[in-house]
Formats: sequence, structure tokens, C-alpha cells
Amino acid sequence: MAQANISVTESQFRCPICLDILKDPVSIPCGHTYCMACINDYWDQAESGQFSCPQCRETFSPRPVLRRNTVLAEVVDKLKLSEMVAAPELYLGGVGEVPCDFCPAESKLRAEKSCLVCLASFCEVHVLPHREVGTLRRHKLVAAVECLAERLCAQHRLGLEPAGSGSEAEAAVEWSGDCLLCEADQEEVHNMDAQRARRQVQGQVGCGKVRSFLVSLGGRNPKSDPGVGFV
Repeated sequence: MAQANISVTESQFRCPICLDILKDPVSIPCGHTYCMACINDYWDQAESGQFSCPQCRETFSPRPVLRRNTVLAEVVDKLKLSEMVAAPELYLGGVGEVPCDFCPAESKLRAEKSCLVCLASFCEVHVLPHREVGTLRRHKLVAAVECLAERLCAQHRLGLEPAGSGSEAEAAVEWSGDCLLCEADQEEVHNMDAQRARRQVQGQVGCGKVRSFLVSLGGRNPKSDPGVGFV
């Protein structure tokens, strides 16, 4: 079954009386929705027996019993939570700010991450594929880096140089001395060495346990007894 994409706006969840986000939303018999306190106050000030909808003016008698719309209340609560999430920040060109390489020029957002594989910087919106797509999740993400090309050595900077560039391009892009890709490679090698060392320790412990087990079975030293061997 296909899922429908339903788009809603904050204005659809505002009380027509107080014009604020619905609080304890209630639906009256005509179908319109208000804050429970707002519609109660409105009816408290109405003439005796004249309980009407502030929007469509339909009248009700006797006064309707109001019950909180729990489903609508949950939707409103989620809307409020979404408003609390900080909106992506625009790139203003301040010190230390890095622009997103994929935002349109007229509305660039501030980059939050730089990818050492793509050699590009991404805002919170455009970095999402790197967190959701399997192949991109293997890429190395770091905090947004200003002037990424300047943080690469000559070898790793080759892919950034335009076709036909030579010494002029190399002179224009000075290397800072700390190549991010070299550092990432060293970190990966270090992690592999650590894993290899752990496997060796585990293997030695395992051999020791097997040797002790055989000794306890035969009451003899497996090294000195040619009849005891290891696979």
C-alpha cells in the first residue's frame, strides 16, 4: 500500500481565538477546533442558551460537553518539538565559518562536516546521505574544515587541481603541514595494528588454555611428551 506524503503547516494548528498553537485542543460539533480554555471562556461570556461557533456561527443547545482530542494533541506536541530543533545556520562569511559546497550560492548554509573522501564540505541537510547511504557511510567525516585544499599534502591535493594546472596552482594553494588524509591513513593503520595485536593476544591465551587442558587430561607435559600434539 502506497504511503501518502501529507504536508502540514503551523498555521493549521493555531487556535482561531487566541491565535496561538492549540493547547488542550477540543473539537466542537461543527468540526472546528479550539483551545479548551479559549472556547470555554467564549461560551462563558455568551448569552444564556446561545452557544455558537466563533467561526461558522452554528449554534448548539445544550452547551456541548468538551473532551480533549488526544490524537490532535499528540500531533501538536510533535509540532512543538520540531520547532525546538535548531534550524540550519546561514553562511555569513564569519571567521571560522565554512560554506556548504552543495547549497545554492544565494542561500548557502554553514557547513557542519567535511568529507575526506569527497573532499567537500556539507551542511546538516546535504550531509544526510553520508549518514544514511551505505557506501557513503564508510567515508571519513570530520568537523567542517576551512580551506580544505590547504590541509592536504601535495600528493593528496592532486585531485583538487584543475586540468592543465602547474606550478602556479601549487603556489596559490600552500600546504599547512598537517595533511588530514595522511592523518586519517595513520589512524586507520593504528587501528589495524591494535586489532592485530588483540588477535595475537587472544590466540596466545587460547593456545595456553588448550595446553593446560591437555596437561590436566594426561597428567603430563605436552612439550616433553611426543605423544601429545597440537593441531
